[in-house]
Amino acid sequence: MNARRTNTTAIFIIGFLFFIFGFITWLNGSLIQFLTLVCQLESDVQAFFVTFAFYMAYFFLAIPSSVILKRTGFKKGMALGLLVMAIGSLIFIPAAKERSFGLFLTGLFIQGMGLALLQTASNPYISIIGPIESAAQRISIMGICNKIAGISSPLILSALLLKNANKLEENINKATSLAEKEELLNALSARVINPYIVLAVVLAVLAFLLLKSPLPEPPAEEEVTTSTNAATNKKSIWEFPHLLLGALCIFLYVGVEVMAGDAIGIYGKAMGMPLDETKKFTSFTLAAMLVGYIIGIFTIPKIISQQTALKLSAILGIVFSVAVFLTSGYTAITFIALLGLANALMWPAIWPLAIDKLGKFTKTGSALLVMGIAGGAIVPLIYASLKKEDGLNMPNHWAFFICMLPCYLYILYYAIQGHKAGKKM
Repeated sequence: MNARRTNTTAIFIIGFLFFIFGFITWLNGSLIQFLTLVCQLESDVQAFFVTFAFYMAYFFLAIPSSVILKRTGFKKGMALGLLVMAIGSLIFIPAAKERSFGLFLTGLFIQGMGLALLQTASNPYISIIGPIESAAQRISIMGICNKIAGISSPLILSALLLKNANKLEENINKATSLAEKEELLNALSARVINPYIVLAVVLAVLAFLLLKSPLPEPPAEEEVTTSTNAATNKKSIWEFPHLLLGALCIFLYVGVEVMAGDAIGIYGKAMGMPLDETKKFTSFTLAAMLVGYIIGIFTIPKIISQQTALKLSAILGIVFSVAVFLTSGYTAITFIALLGLANALMWPAIWPLAIDKLGKFTKTGSALLVMGIAGGAIVPLIYASLKKEDGLNMPNHWAFFICMLPCYLYILYYAIQGHKAGKKM
């Protein structure tokens, strides 16, 4: 009974942290459109450096994060991650005053550093505090916390930063002198300061509260096994093919998730939709993801296995990607939003499949998977480059389709065969 109560406490605390992850992460969709206007960015490639700076932090910090966690333990490591995120948020103050795109990207990278530490700790934690067979169910609960925050954060930020966006954009474009234009842009840029001061304070307070919380430490790494058949004769993580294939799967999954969530506004803008509408599109995708997570809680593992959930999700992703390609206007936007439904159960299914049977390598393997989050940096940039006028100059729907379909096909492969690689079944 005490173990069950301990697990419930841990799930509640980690669930709240996933809420924070979601709130910070899904601000990027609104920031892309805000910084495009404030910093007068000239192309979508430049705009997607917002996601590039944020998600590349995972690639560089995931392995160091696993080393930090070995020294600090889970709870202190998570608190440190929150403090790093607070520092990243404070960088937005001088960035806004200078209207410096480089400083904004620096703040985003530092936020990503903190999140890399938090993700490296929290994902294996939620997987190992219960049976591996139901890990996807627990991660789905975390996903609900994440996406509830994700639905609200772009709506809140766009309301604060992009209120009367169409009129603002029109006034800036019609400014008759450089001084007038600079004044309008400086006033718009200043809107970001107070929200990010509040965010920094909240993150710092949360770090203190987490240190004082009753979050239990899981068993030492040497004692952790993610399966009763965990391998004991392996010498490194490179001897687990299913993990390596899973890291690539995470890379491609996060790429399509960011495309569906953050690039949906760019896609709508390319079709001539006004900023007052496109700034809300990210929330539609996250609402669809929320529905998917709820489905996962009630179906995994009682009705379908993690592998089956991943297989069905990949098939849905393929179908919706084709539908986006074949349609236009708000119908296409609807199918992009529905990709959120297809994506919802991918992370909850890929993660436990990839870390299964890692034994003492669970933390290091988890760090490798967190590195895969860099897919959110790369795939959107490829999309923007394909459709860039001085690049390949592909039609918008072709560029989107070419980025999405191969990713979903690989995820389907991992669901059917890749997760078994190297395992003794």
